[in-house]
Amino acid sequence: MEKPIENFWSLRLANVKEMLEANNFEVQIAENADEARAIVKKIIPATGAKSVSWGGSVTFVETGLYQEVKNYPGLDVLDTYETGMSPVDMLERRRRALLVDLFITGTNAVTETGKLVNLDMIGNRVAGITFGPKHVIVIVGRNKIVPDIEDAMLRIKNFAAPANSMRLDKKTPCVKTSMCEECRSIDRICNNWTITEKSFPKGRIKVVLINEDLGL
Repeated sequence: MEKPIENFWSLRLANVKEMLEANNFEVQIAENADEARAIVKKIIPATGAKSVSWGGSVTFVETGLYQEVKNYPGLDVLDTYETGMSPVDMLERRRRALLVDLFITGTNAVTETGKLVNLDMIGNRVAGITFGPKHVIVIVGRNKIVPDIEDAMLRIKNFAAPANSMRLDKKTPCVKTSMCEECRSIDRICNNWTITEKSFPKGRIKVVLINEDLGL
């Protein structure tokens, strides 16, 4: 067989797409970050959204979507990445982001059974996925695919969370050990679990699977 790796990912992404769709998610597959960006730019007007915000997502930045969406014409943008705000003002902006028309974020893991698994520090990202915004777009690199919920939790605790703690310069034990220590640090980012088994209403959550390793 020619190009076995490409064939492997083509089949695996197609299978995950099928399972997500069976769970009422809308799903599209992008071959790379550029295609994912183009897909999201087409989804936005189709939702009829007048306002947009986002949750913390390395994938959102790596695809270039942060800059694209921030400058998207005709949208009231609530930028939760803006620097220079006080912690009080930033928290209030994140609260307001739960009432926008469109919320864009990533996911820590997606299972082969079509479920999204996430772990948050303050919960604004998982809250936006769960309830509030009329539409949600979740962008997912292929590296986030895991067999089941147990593997999703292991991935998050022993890779995504320590890596994100390092990225955010948190003072947690995992920054030094690279694995979860079930800490009690005030900087702990592992506080709020969500498992999104189905999209409700059907199609509210739109998933873009990307055939590249992106995000943490």
